[in-house]
Amino acid sequence: MTATLPDVADRDAGPATPAYVAVHRWLPLAVGLSYVAGVLLVAGTSPLDLVRYVAYILFALILPGTLVYRSLRRRPHTLVEDVAMGAAVGLVLELPAWALFSALDLRGWLWLWPLSVVAVFAAVPRLRRHWVVRGYAATPLGWSWSVAGVVAFFTTYLSYTFLERNPILPSSDETRQYLDLAYQLSLAGEAKHQLPIHVPQVAAEPLNYHWFGYVHMAATSLIGHIDLPVVALRLTIPALCAAAIVLTAVLGWRVSGRPYVGAAAAALFFVIGETNFTHPVTMPFGTQASFVIWHGMSMIYSWVLLIALIAALADVVDRRADRPVAPIGRGAFVLAALLMFASSGAKASSVPVVAVALAITAVALLITERRIPWAVVVAGVLAGAAQLFATAVLYRFQTYGVQLGPFWSFERFWAQPPAGWPRPLVIAAVITAFLINMQLRVVGVVALIRSRRWRLEPVQWFLLAGAVAGPGLYLVLLQSSDGNQYFTRAGFTFGVVISAWGYAMVLERADLDARQKRALAGFAVALAVLLVLTQLSYAGSTSYTTSLDPLMPLLKWSVLLAAAGLVAAAAWLMARRGIPALRGRGAVVALTAVLVVGAPGLIMDMYKSVQTPNGGAYATVPMPLSRIEAARWTREHSSPRDVVATNVHCLAIRDGWCDPRSFWLSAYAERRVLVEGWAFAPRVAALGLGQFWDQELLRRNDEAFTAPTDAGLRELRDRHDVRWLVVDRTVGVEAPELTALARLRFDNGRMAVYELP
Repeated sequence: MTATLPDVADRDAGPATPAYVAVHRWLPLAVGLSYVAGVLLVAGTSPLDLVRYVAYILFALILPGTLVYRSLRRRPHTLVEDVAMGAAVGLVLELPAWALFSALDLRGWLWLWPLSVVAVFAAVPRLRRHWVVRGYAATPLGWSWSVAGVVAFFTTYLSYTFLERNPILPSSDETRQYLDLAYQLSLAGEAKHQLPIHVPQVAAEPLNYHWFGYVHMAATSLIGHIDLPVVALRLTIPALCAAAIVLTAVLGWRVSGRPYVGAAAAALFFVIGETNFTHPVTMPFGTQASFVIWHGMSMIYSWVLLIALIAALADVVDRRADRPVAPIGRGAFVLAALLMFASSGAKASSVPVVAVALAITAVALLITERRIPWAVVVAGVLAGAAQLFATAVLYRFQTYGVQLGPFWSFERFWAQPPAGWPRPLVIAAVITAFLINMQLRVVGVVALIRSRRWRLEPVQWFLLAGAVAGPGLYLVLLQSSDGNQYFTRAGFTFGVVISAWGYAMVLERADLDARQKRALAGFAVALAVLLVLTQLSYAGSTSYTTSLDPLMPLLKWSVLLAAAGLVAAAAWLMARRGIPALRGRGAVVALTAVLVVGAPGLIMDMYKSVQTPNGGAYATVPMPLSRIEAARWTREHSSPRDVVATNVHCLAIRDGWCDPRSFWLSAYAERRVLVEGWAFAPRVAALGLGQFWDQELLRRNDEAFTAPTDAGLRELRDRHDVRWLVVDRTVGVEAPELTALARLRFDNGRMAVYELP
């Protein structure tokens, strides 16, 4: 969230002195940042770490990124845009800087990269003008307060579902933590110490994965001198969410020329959730989008880059000189290229959605304008190059099980339909449920298309294409672990903006005065509260006897809401005969009501977390303090080049089958482990979650604890760089011979750490 510039005293009472105006204008920023900081402090973040993090954000991301962004764009629009886009550019520049310093094994000097950018802009005369910029447009206070409110709301959501439920470090052996958090912490540790990147749990296994977000965590720790668990479990997620909120608001304003389109888009994205009517919350077509943000930070990291990319591409797509906001200019192509290549390694779902959106846009412009849109074609070539880079260099042509499978995600719901339901009716019910559950917040696009009668502006074609491309790829592709849902999530970044734009057009056509706008806002809040209270009182769990049953609460709730809507519409039609002020305003009231229907989503998610205080609704993995003590002791006494071996591979053993989702050692030791849990290794997507693929290596690893020999330990040391053995005695007590072959360095009763000679 960024402050506004003082221009006038607006309509507010009080003296229009410069000091008064400045305080008034910067107050939303101060309030928003204070609230976020307060939440983080309450969640156990130390004040010193918070100060260090703010310094890192300001001087190692925003400052160099903003300077570079200013050098790429032609004319300034607003300060908030420069800073928000600059933060995204800073994230991009951080990647090659990290790669260079890691390749030179100079990670401790990574702080030099922002300093070098600053030095260039200070030394080169032509670049010095970017230090002080004049001519910014004023940012409306309503926009600033709206964005601050969205940031505060979503930070509250993160507090209930994430921060309060997952401690930075365990406090006892009964502590629990959500499964994926240790895995993403291990990836950040890998990026902090290693190049090339491997799977931390299987030391020799390359990581062909979207890992750029974990580089950001590593850079934060290296430059800010902040403990990595603090970065991963406290600081990064709220900050990236705030950045995405501000960027969404900036994007909506830039493409439409209307500030409140951006504010509405941010609310649709981060306040309105998916629509359902169950408790605990269920998500039949994937996971709660907001839950996806913190259980795997690559989603929110990719959104920050993707939103900035859409802003750059919107300028490429729409080259008209009479646009309401000053165009970025030719630098938009450079900016788009940088953000595309960064997005390709941020999340595998981003660039495909962008590429399809550009293809659809090119066809639409070719038909409507009867000319080849060469700028869009060039952008499409850039997208293709970025995707090729990701496929060949980052993913090594591994698909992670993604393949063609039209409507695979829907098949489970019509496999065993209720008796007597004809198949066409079942299919229609499933599609309807998907649209209501996942796409209701983008219904404003229908209003925009209707208002424009399909005569869309180029940027509107692009946003519509992206909104369609996301769910379209979800429906065409399959992945056994529901990974195809992330295409839909990528499409949200387009959909919320064009939906808010459509809502703005309906609102403008209604021509409401200030009092009526306040009444509409009050109606929206009252309806949201009523919907939340209704779901808290009446939503419940459901038993499944047919494949359609998971969707039935949503379908029944939708029918009830539709019936209520029809009654309200009939009452409105009768009332407007006697109340002229209602005439021409029914559409905006109806659209407001539809967009607000998803308001209970995040509230119900928070409620679920409150009802499960022992670790939270999503905390399913024990994270004992004794284990983390051993892991962090190992980190403090070993070299990053050392490999660790352990006798812990399984989260649990069920009927003789090992659940290999154990990541705690690599996460908190920040060291590669010879064989820990292999569940998330890339090759598992092709082989399936069965036995470890190298049984001989696993045997040698385990014999180091159960039947150690001098030759066996020497082989682990010389061939695999193993220097440390970490034993969990609740899994298996080490053989007595080990004390004669290795040096016991740490012992807390449950855990022991041995150093190989």
